[in-house]
Amino acid sequence: MKAYTSPSRRSVDEKHAIDSSTVDANQLEGNTHPEGLKLARDGRTVLVPQPTDDPSDPLNWSWRKKHSVLLALAIVSFIPDFGTAMGSVTQIPQAKQWHKPVNTIAESIAINTMLSGVSGIVVVALSSFFGRAPVMFWMRLIVLGAVFWYAFAPNYGQFYSARILVGFFVGVGQSGGLMWIEDMFFRHELPRKINLWSGFIIVRPALLAALGHLPVPSCLLDEPSANLPVAQVSPYFGPWMANFVVWRESWRWVYYIYAIMNVVAFFVVCAFIDETCYDRRLPRDRQPAWRSRLLRLTGLERHGRESLLEALTRPFIAGTKLPVLIITVYYFLNFAWVIGVNTSTSVLLKAKYHFNGKQTALFYFGPIVGSILSTILGHWVHDLFGRLYVRIHGGVFASEARLWIIYVASPFIGMAIMLIGYALQRHWNVYGLSILLGIQIFGINIISTAVNAYLLDAYPEGSGEVDVWIVLGRTLGGMLSTYEQLPWVARDGTAKVFSIQAGITWASLVLVIFLQIWGRRIREWQGPMKFPGTERKRA
Repeated sequence: MKAYTSPSRRSVDEKHAIDSSTVDANQLEGNTHPEGLKLARDGRTVLVPQPTDDPSDPLNWSWRKKHSVLLALAIVSFIPDFGTAMGSVTQIPQAKQWHKPVNTIAESIAINTMLSGVSGIVVVALSSFFGRAPVMFWMRLIVLGAVFWYAFAPNYGQFYSARILVGFFVGVGQSGGLMWIEDMFFRHELPRKINLWSGFIIVRPALLAALGHLPVPSCLLDEPSANLPVAQVSPYFGPWMANFVVWRESWRWVYYIYAIMNVVAFFVVCAFIDETCYDRRLPRDRQPAWRSRLLRLTGLERHGRESLLEALTRPFIAGTKLPVLIITVYYFLNFAWVIGVNTSTSVLLKAKYHFNGKQTALFYFGPIVGSILSTILGHWVHDLFGRLYVRIHGGVFASEARLWIIYVASPFIGMAIMLIGYALQRHWNVYGLSILLGIQIFGINIISTAVNAYLLDAYPEGSGEVDVWIVLGRTLGGMLSTYEQLPWVARDGTAKVFSIQAGITWASLVLVIFLQIWGRRIREWQGPMKFPGTERKRA
């Protein structure tokens, strides 16, 4: 970065603070801007927020350190749902060994998934109170003990208890991930970083569909009636690996592998994670002293400034902002069908295509590739839309510009959903079906980055808090679709059901249009998120 001091440019007007994340200095003409305005290396992009002169400011960290922390965060975020999905494959052998109904074993997956989502409120609140790093460290340490507990659990009771413990604490990294990203990166960098982090999470959109052995209506099957182990055939990476493990080894090896993965993740946290919480509202002489990374990581050197009560209210204050609630509803209406499509596809691959577990695992290479490609392409495409907006709008970047890419992704998502419905009902080629599923996942990854980037731009003061609501929309959508999808398909058929879901996907664009027309006015009317203790800090 460098200071830009040309007298021919106008200052960045404070009235744009609620609205602008990136400003092209070469297009700001008129009055001179403040002396020493810092720009990116391209010499024209104004850095938002403006970094301090403090080397402890995470915005001033080296590229290597920032991306080491980001990669560690992404790895930790990948672990939770990967483990949930891996465990779904083991339900039948566990039921046989412990003499329990399969649906009883499946309850451990349901509670694990639910807790990993709703625990985000606690993660964000504690991160505001203690700091980001110690919450990450101690929660991952608890998870480390719990995964070994259920790997060696002698009975279902202990396994279930350990699963609850893992479910509540394993979500750190997924929940509140936007806090870390917003702490370290400038506004013009956010989409690329969110895209990378989100890509590690959304590789598992079928996880909520894998909550257990769902009763399958007989009209979906060639046999008169059956109860198919949906959990064995629906998810992506986790069950894909676990199917091969159970094929050759004891089911316990699934949990041994997951425990080893958590050991690796914990060492990654210890090696790379550092405290990113830096209150730039405070002058440098009032900033906490940075002595030792070990002390920051363990919380002995505290960087949170809110009281516990203040920290606990932050997620609920974020929920009072209309753009946050509208995005939550929009994401709910889109992510639900990712789970719904997977639920139906998983059943019908067995019932109509007569796939076994191994074949189904290989089938999901399609969505895996789609997810990876969306992460790679998203690294550039979000920036492309941002640059075009800045060029058209005289150098000013508005938060609502993040949503434009949704108009490109949404038609493909809806079309893929509808064609998957016809493919399943009319028994189309299975390779084409896999590609269509990959297109749907590709699209949902793109809009996931867009909605995260939009809310982070709109409310940078509440980065972790808006993340809680996005996760809530995803979780509720997945849970609802999981329990309603199969009866609906049994009654009306996949072609009709999926066409309705595609229509809902397209209709939900009304919410995006609403935000692009009135979003800025609503944000100006409601104002920024004002958390308790803010004015005291400024004093």
